[in-house]
Amino acid sequence: MSDVAAVENLVKKHTKLKEEIARIIVGQEKVIDEILISVFSGGHSLLIGVPGLAKTLMVNTIAQALGLDFKRIQFTPDLMPSDILGSEILDENRHFKFIKGPVFGNIILADEINRTPPKTQAALLEAMQERAVTVAGQHYKLNSPYFVLATQNPIEQEGTYPLPEAQLDRFMFAIKLEYPSFEEEVNVVKNTTSDVKVTVNPLFTAQEIVDFQQLIRRIPVADNVVEYAVNLVGKTRPAGDRAPGIVKEYVDWGAGPRASQNLVLAAKAHAAVHGKFSPDIEDVQKVAFGILRHRIIKNYKAEAEGISEEQIIQSLF
Repeated sequence: MSDVAAVENLVKKHTKLKEEIARIIVGQEKVIDEILISVFSGGHSLLIGVPGLAKTLMVNTIAQALGLDFKRIQFTPDLMPSDILGSEILDENRHFKFIKGPVFGNIILADEINRTPPKTQAALLEAMQERAVTVAGQHYKLNSPYFVLATQNPIEQEGTYPLPEAQLDRFMFAIKLEYPSFEEEVNVVKNTTSDVKVTVNPLFTAQEIVDFQQLIRRIPVADNVVEYAVNLVGKTRPAGDRAPGIVKEYVDWGAGPRASQNLVLAAKAHAAVHGKFSPDIEDVQKVAFGILRHRIIKNYKAEAEGISEEQIIQSLF
């Protein structure tokens, strides 16, 4: 199949996928779009939202519709690295045998990742970066495709271990979940308080998703689009000569080169699922909020004056 035909196939399957997910998840279209772009780009996402916004149900539904193996890990203060990676046990023949942990899946939901100590967070982040884990000196490759979706509760900070900036940078997208609209909430209540059971049909195979991820990487990008993405990231750095006044005034640290890479990759995926064969500047802008939001570290003045990351990113355009 040619790449042109493959992009057209991706558009059709993406439309069907969204229809399938909408049978269970009401609204949250922008969130679902960003998660799917992240999947097709081969990146990971951090979902930030208050409890009760169906984060777990959404991830489970997407995993089912993608035909992928879904594992959920509930992060708690006493969770150890071996609880997620797996451990060696002695079998009946007194040989060591490795029992795989829940990290060996296709889509991993790391629920409330900021509730667990840095040692356990780091074990998951190694798996995210290397797509492999090392236990007792043995190297184990993880399944492909491999995608981590972590959730974080922004309001309950007692007893939490916030992710360090270097680890936040491992996430391609930081996605904010908002409360549903009145009409959406009415639909949610109607759908969830009846005895009607809706099942989700798998529309992809694991190999198809890997093929689409490789297709995204083959999509050509014009030099001016790459330069625009790199320039946009450069503007977030207050010490740089391209930083506008709002960045110099309100930002301590800006985004690193990984943000530029992710912007271009996500712009390619955004273009492909909308039937375009090459991304333009508009595609970069559409994905910029999710990619830059968690990479801009505001200063105290920004906090005191209520300046949001979104306002800063908007000013960069």
